[in-house]
Amino acid sequence: MLKFQWPFVWVFAAVASGCAGGPIAPSPTAKSELAPSGTLRIAVFTGNPVIGSKGRAPGEVTGTTVTLGRQLAAQSGVPAQVIEYTAVGKMVEEARNNAWDIAVVAFDPARRNVVDFAPPHMVVDLTYLVKPGADIASVPAADRAGVRIVAARGAATALTLKRELKAATLVEADTEAAAFEMLRTGQVDALAQNRFLLLGLAERLPGSRVLDDRFAAAEMTIILPHGRPAALAYVGEFVERAKRNGAVQGAISDAGLRGVAVAPAKN
Repeated sequence: MLKFQWPFVWVFAAVASGCAGGPIAPSPTAKSELAPSGTLRIAVFTGNPVIGSKGRAPGEVTGTTVTLGRQLAAQSGVPAQVIEYTAVGKMVEEARNNAWDIAVVAFDPARRNVVDFAPPHMVVDLTYLVKPGADIASVPAADRAGVRIVAARGAATALTLKRELKAATLVEADTEAAAFEMLRTGQVDALAQNRFLLLGLAERLPGSRVLDDRFAAAEMTIILPHGRPAALAYVGEFVERAKRNGAVQGAISDAGLRGVAVAPAKN
């Protein structure tokens, strides 16, 4: 599993405020850091349904990030604005320009040079969807010479496989849609993503298979641009409460996600 150590400030914040009781409003400093424009700008990557999806109405964005982001905004006493991204790499990179206030990605240490991480709130397997007829029965069997594995550039799957693949070739596509198209047209042998997303894609490609095992477990976390320590501590507290009070499970259920679990609450 992709894991990380939480800064002491989150532990201190949780102890200082208490783990029981209702939601706590942010301090003036935390509020100004969390929503410096006066509105909580929620960046949502819609290429991964575990994070967010396009709604039925034009311009509508739905999913777990929207649900939890709006709850955080309401608790903080500020309005919410949803900003859609179709490329996760672009979304993360725009944290450098403070183009948004919170987003959700899978934790990866390579992203620490751009963003800060709250504690994880969801966990999902990372595995492969293999093309019809491919002789790949397990994750280890995919890592051999001649096998081409595609992942979206900047996604946690690509970042992880860059470190872990020993013999197979990693191909990076610009978007999740482009990655699937490469698999559909036979340009690659396997597509790396989370299990929920791959189960849906398998239904669109008869004969393809989602492997039973995994190469990692992604911890989905709320991220903030660097330099907002009070807001980060406040979001960390919000996440721990949301895991305990059922808000995260409710967001998962509302989004109809399969194979996605609430991350363990911090003791």
